[in-house]
Amino acid sequence: MTRARLDKLFTVLIAGVLAGLALAVAALPAALVFGIGFSALAAPYSELPNTLRTPPTPQRSNLYANDGTTLITSFYQEDRVDVPLADVAPVMRQAVIAAEDTRFHEHSGVDLRGVVRAFTVNQGTGETRQGASTLTMQYVRNVLSNDPRLSERQRAAATEMTTARKIQEMRYALALERELTKDEILARYLNIAYFGAGAYGVAAASRRYFSKPPAELTLAEAALLAGLVRSPHTDDPINGDADAALARRAYVLDRLVESGQVPAEAADRARAEQLKLRPSQTPNDCTAVPAEHNDWGFFCDWFTRWWNAQPAFGATVDERQRTLRRGGFSIVSSLDPAVQRATTEQVRRIYSVDDRRAAPTAVVQPGTGRVLAMAVNRNYGVAANPAGQKNHPNTVNQLVAGGGAIEGYQAGSTFKVFTMLAALESGLPLSTEFDAPERIVTDYSASGAASCDGYWCPRNASASMDGPHTMWTAFGESVNTYFAWLTERVGADRVVEMAERLGIAFRSEDDARLARHGAREWGPFTLGVSATTPLDLAGAYAAVAAEGSWCAPLPVVSIADAAGRPVAAARPHCRQAVDADVARAAADAARCAVGDQSMYRECDGGTAEGLRRQLGRPVAGKTGSSDGYATETVVAFTPQLAVASIAANPDDPRDAVGQRVQRQLVEAVGEVLAFALRDEPVRDFVPPSEATAFQLTGSRAGN
Repeated sequence: MTRARLDKLFTVLIAGVLAGLALAVAALPAALVFGIGFSALAAPYSELPNTLRTPPTPQRSNLYANDGTTLITSFYQEDRVDVPLADVAPVMRQAVIAAEDTRFHEHSGVDLRGVVRAFTVNQGTGETRQGASTLTMQYVRNVLSNDPRLSERQRAAATEMTTARKIQEMRYALALERELTKDEILARYLNIAYFGAGAYGVAAASRRYFSKPPAELTLAEAALLAGLVRSPHTDDPINGDADAALARRAYVLDRLVESGQVPAEAADRARAEQLKLRPSQTPNDCTAVPAEHNDWGFFCDWFTRWWNAQPAFGATVDERQRTLRRGGFSIVSSLDPAVQRATTEQVRRIYSVDDRRAAPTAVVQPGTGRVLAMAVNRNYGVAANPAGQKNHPNTVNQLVAGGGAIEGYQAGSTFKVFTMLAALESGLPLSTEFDAPERIVTDYSASGAASCDGYWCPRNASASMDGPHTMWTAFGESVNTYFAWLTERVGADRVVEMAERLGIAFRSEDDARLARHGAREWGPFTLGVSATTPLDLAGAYAAVAAEGSWCAPLPVVSIADAAGRPVAAARPHCRQAVDADVARAAADAARCAVGDQSMYRECDGGTAEGLRRQLGRPVAGKTGSSDGYATETVVAFTPQLAVASIAANPDDPRDAVGQRVQRQLVEAVGEVLAFALRDEPVRDFVPPSEATAFQLTGSRAGN
């Protein structure tokens, strides 16, 4: 049986039902909504009246930069964002009523006159030309067919061509109009209707077809959009039939004139207008970030990974993604476009996007964990690379934060900070002295080049480092044998535990196994043989800058749900990881490495001495080189900001970057800090107590 014949049959049946009730029209709503005769039909949808009041329509979530207005991208299954009726041009409201339900303001949800008229017209022509559905009934049908809480069978039943479904629509339409005003129903209809070309709701449609908000729609534009609702898949003028869209526009204009809402002259002018589309596509997902800001993609990717790990958004990753793509969240990220741009420029001065080597860099705010920038010399995208080039020039692999296929990179002597913190926490002061030899044989078992008769025996990078050292000078000059000795005194397991406490994740299976089952024997850990990422490293040093408060790296400043309510998951998650005085002491020693001077004037040279002069404000940090200069790392921090950058070949750890790149990294990190802090006041570090600096005490843990 054809659809036209079915429509005709349903109209006849419905007309018969309603005609039989015509004499009791005043009691019609109660009879239809609460009558025993229709109770069986309502059984599958027993919870739908509440759904109809507040429809669970999928709405896109928008991710903004930290200014709250610069759009990074959107996430959606359906491109929709609800707007209040006041934000819709009056002519658009009039047009959709003229197109779909001219008696909308006169009926109570079911238009008896419309049913009779449709029955008469359809009988006379032999085909279905007019339907009996009111705008309220159409809204009901849209809600039922889109309700994610219903099963597929229930959603199909909500739109199937049966008399029972039509009666059900009527019952709900009548009930709905007893609870909501006409404006409330119209607003809900405009926000749920599909307008074609992937645009759900009037706000998305206005943007999709005309690149403007719905409040600015003209008469011709409003009539065009209103005409699309009837057949959005075929009349869509972007992908479908533009002539059909114009014909429907003319129809809507005629109805506006007939109803007295628009003067005939204005309708004639609108009818004469050529089709003036200004299509725009709402970006969807991280690969759709603006082309001119492709580097934002790596931050966006990390944001989605963060979101997927938040239990507040669902029990599983799939649920959390559905929440993001349907929930209508307004997300203000921590990404600072200016700092991101400056960081990307510095990174690309070191390596081009075509270079096999990379310099992933992260910028983190101490005290909150918010990430201001994530940069790497790569194009974010899924475009194919030349043969043999796994991650360059294009990749979506997370080179800055790690995860997926990226385990991280060896960060060399930057890990000495964890040994120093563990030692300070155990009660050893900064003044702890050791006559560091050129080479030291430890009690840790080892094999290979770093082994002496089966024991780990590291050596210093230069013979000039031999001699007595304190933590200040040993950290500043990066004396390997001092820290090997210090690890033995403290215990390698305590050093590993300190690193984990400050957010270092073991993504490599070998590293994870050693951390869990061999930490006591992992002496080389102090020299940074474990893989890490710039984000983890920046977060760890940011905790030192924040006087021991470690904050989980955070990609957002705020999140508001579709109703504008703040979401708690956006708040910083911080904990006092080490005693404040211990962190102050570590920062004091870290000033030595970058050419600054400790509060107690104990520094005597460092591996990046030019950084203090370059920055012109108090700064601390550390450099690190892995074996054979396979990787080079620089971390620097002030009380307000921490930056970490690692030079490596992400595809081949054996491809040494060489020692010379360290100077470039130091300069780049300094430039990023200088730019990011350009408007910030100069702040000095809080000095450690004399006890932590000079006195052997008991454990200093416990903040």
